[in-house]
Amino acid sequence: MKRALLAAASAVALFSSARAEPVLPQPAPMPAAVASPQDIAYPGTLTLDVDATDLDRRIFRVKQTVPVSAGPLTLLYPRWLPGKHWPAGTLGSLSGLIITANGQRLEWTRDPVEVSAFHVQVPQGVSRLDLEFQFLSPTDGDQGRIVMTQEMMNLQWNQMALYPAGHFTRRIDIQASVRLPQGWDFGTALETASNKDGVVTFKPVSFDVLVDSPMFAGRYFRKVDLDPNGRSRVTLNLMADAPGLLEATPAQLNLHRALVVQADRLYGARHYDHYDFLLALTDRMGGIGLEHQRSSENASHPKYFTDWDKLPATRDLLPHEYTHSWNGKYRRGEDLWTPNFNVPMRDSLLWVYEGQTQYWGYVLAARSGLLTKQEALDAIAGTAAAYDNRVGRTWRALIDTTNDPIISGRAPQPWTSWQRSEDYYSEGKLIWLDADTLIRERSGGKRSLDNFAKAFFGVNDGDWSQLTYRFEDVVAALNAVEPYDWASFLKTRLEGHGPGAPLDGVTRGGYRLIYTETPTDYFRSSEARRKGADLTYSLGLSVNKDGDLVAVQWEGPAFRAGLTDGTKIIAINGLGFDTDRLKEAVSQAKGKGPSVNLIVKQGEHYRSVDIDYHEGLRYPRFERVAGTEARLDAILAPRKN
Repeated sequence: MKRALLAAASAVALFSSARAEPVLPQPAPMPAAVASPQDIAYPGTLTLDVDATDLDRRIFRVKQTVPVSAGPLTLLYPRWLPGKHWPAGTLGSLSGLIITANGQRLEWTRDPVEVSAFHVQVPQGVSRLDLEFQFLSPTDGDQGRIVMTQEMMNLQWNQMALYPAGHFTRRIDIQASVRLPQGWDFGTALETASNKDGVVTFKPVSFDVLVDSPMFAGRYFRKVDLDPNGRSRVTLNLMADAPGLLEATPAQLNLHRALVVQADRLYGARHYDHYDFLLALTDRMGGIGLEHQRSSENASHPKYFTDWDKLPATRDLLPHEYTHSWNGKYRRGEDLWTPNFNVPMRDSLLWVYEGQTQYWGYVLAARSGLLTKQEALDAIAGTAAAYDNRVGRTWRALIDTTNDPIISGRAPQPWTSWQRSEDYYSEGKLIWLDADTLIRERSGGKRSLDNFAKAFFGVNDGDWSQLTYRFEDVVAALNAVEPYDWASFLKTRLEGHGPGAPLDGVTRGGYRLIYTETPTDYFRSSEARRKGADLTYSLGLSVNKDGDLVAVQWEGPAFRAGLTDGTKIIAINGLGFDTDRLKEAVSQAKGKGPSVNLIVKQGEHYRSVDIDYHEGLRYPRFERVAGTEARLDAILAPRKN
């Protein structure tokens, strides 16, 4: 018995010893990396043929040829797209990929790490691969942006093509063609080689130029020359859901022509050989505002022209995207430029790329007359108020928001006022207003940010490649205009936490931010476009026409009452929801009035909520400061030369 116990104890000891040194998992070896792009020419010219006639099913059918030689080949689907600032490639919509060579099917394998890479072994004796696949565009807005309707389409070549790894995309040549529905017209920066039997064939270009030259096409289409007898063609390509929506007045079109004139006077150079504004007037195709070197993709309210006086909040889009031809496409942050569309971008300089573009977008809109001076002032006042109340500034610096496209992929957020969301756009606009007024003050009105724009963005007239820059280059260019400690100026505003927004440019511009019980006409226009009520500065919420809360201000009155984004207002003070009724309740609560009572629905739960707020309606606007120089007025005034 004793011997058996000793044997058992020995076995336990051996087992315990074995358990003392367990074999833990180790990482599996990573596959070989996809070949890095090299600045060497790809031999031969790719072809791309797109059939875009399946309007009922919204399917683009693609055929592509790729010249090859025997051996391993990797084909890439574009993922990191300029202007998107994040890996926005629509890989999930590429379907049905079949690759053949000399009539024989070749199997492909997807890279397990870089899933937008497809590996294929090219046999001996094969000089060309034939690809067929479909781009399955969204059939409902829940699936993504609608790009094809019965009346129009937005064809983006990056969604329709693969390209060989191992080369800069500027060194890969490709010739594209598209079959359009019968009777449709189109606009694109690509140059047409032929247009026959319903198929438009374009002249060969490099792959990066192809991707940078999307197409708008539609049943109801109009082209307008914006620079008659000018130095290079500038065309406004319009398409709409119905023909009557294309009826712009001569005065409206002249304002768009004035935009081209004012941009020329600002930058003093053109970084394109021709330019195409692509503008869709639609509520059927998805919205877009996307810049390109020689064009821009824009979608606006269907009644952009026909309800012109009611929609000023729609009219900074074209000036913004046009400015990107200089700022963002030609001059681009060094870490934003990539040699192909699958190398990750770094967004640290978006406060220049987007922030200064946001600034010039409103300035050029005012200088051209697309916005009146008052509308532009009211728009900037709205921005000033938004960021003066952006409580997330206390924990998160503006410079970190340049990572937002990559962090969130522009997904909706529950608490934008606290989380922040790509604030480099509009808070960046306030920084550049600050810089502009400071230059004007220090130089006695002899110099301004206009001088920076011409010196920094207006170099090398006629060049439409890219010229990169770093933070130090921005500082040097500012110092060349007006000597100052610009590095500290920028870092203080990019890395600071307030309190409040950077509003020195407003004050130095001759104005101050105030709040009144009556909204500006521009504010009303913005509410109408969003189809709701913006009570951010009173109740601390924004609501759509159906009563759904679309934003709740962090630590505001609605927040303290327990309301969240997505809550639905059913009733106000015992009566059914209506945006005007909600505003009336806020006014009635002012002073010693009763709290605003809401019946709300959150999920399946209903409850009564009292919002303890008694300061009345509050809407932002600028007030002129008597005795100060109106530098902001001067900034918005049209340039004479």
